[in-house]
Formats: sequence, C-alpha cells, structure tokens
Amino acid sequence: MIERFLIEHCSATLASIKAANLCNMTFSSKEELEDQISYWSACLEPKGIHIFVLREHETRALVYVYREGLLQKELENPENAAFLKSYGYENTDIAYALNRLKTRVAECKEGFPHEIGVFLNYPLGDVIGFIENKGHNYKCKGCWKVYCNECETQKTFQRYQKCRNVYLRLWKQGRSVLQLTVAV
Repeated sequence: MIERFLIEHCSATLASIKAANLCNMTFSSKEELEDQISYWSACLEPKGIHIFVLREHETRALVYVYREGLLQKELENPENAAFLKSYGYENTDIAYALNRLKTRVAECKEGFPHEIGVFLNYPLGDVIGFIENKGHNYKCKGCWKVYCNECETQKTFQRYQKCRNVYLRLWKQGRSVLQLTVAV
C-alpha cells in the first residue's frame, strides 16, 4: 500500500532530483503505520531516503520523505537559513529542523506553516511571494504557486511530472520501489 504513495507522490525524491516530498497516507491502525514506516525506513535509508511522520490523525498520516544530503543543502543555504530563523528555527540541523517543523505543523489547525516550502525544495522567492500575496497573484501553479522565474519553474514541473509518469509506468510493469530508488 505505501509503495503506491511513494511512487505517486515521492518519485522525484526517489530519483534524487528533489530534496523532499510530502504525502498523506492512510492506515488501518497506529500499529500498521508504525510497522510500515519502520519497514520502509529500514529499506530506503541505505539508499539515502528518510521517512518522517509530521502529523498523525486516526488512520491518516502526513509523511515527509526526504534525502538527507539534499535537504541539508537547502537548510544551510544562507537565505533559507535566515528565512527559517525568522520562524523560530534556531539552527539548520536536520533533526532539530524537522522536529521544529512538526511542532509548527501541529500548531496550524488549517493548512501548513508557510516555511514548509523550504523543506519541499520550493524556491525561496516563491515561498515569500506566497506569504506576501496570501496565495493570490501568482504567475502560474503546478506543484506550488509560482511568483518568480515562471519559465524555469514550468520546466521543473515538467521534469517532476515526467519522473512520476515513468516511475508509475515502471512500477506497474513490476519494478519495486527499491529498484526505482536511486542510491546516493
């Protein structure tokens, strides 16, 4: 069951062309969630993929799938680090930052804290544009709402979509998530 979520929502991260993805997963019980996360973490961590549960609610979980090296680069980018500091992130250590993000997600009763865009590899200009425009006045939208570099971002969206389509086709043809995950 979790395999389809990983392929449909996290293929760009599995392919190592994106630092991270989010997906909502459904489970029949908390035990099943814990078993699946534990199993897939053990399978994917040798390939550089980590799984972190940001929020749980009854039979659903908001799951953050990331590549540690790529995420660390995003967090350590001086502009991103300064932006995150303005939201209470005291340092760029991944474990600390993810736990702070988890707290921020829990504080948001509707939607997400806006800084989550940095954790999802969105350009900082688009994250700031979204905040300043309250989600309006964007140039285009795809995986996120775009306020800067529309042409370049359209190419990125196409790359992510092509990756998803290829991964989904190969998975349906019998390739496993592990076979499709790039090791770094």
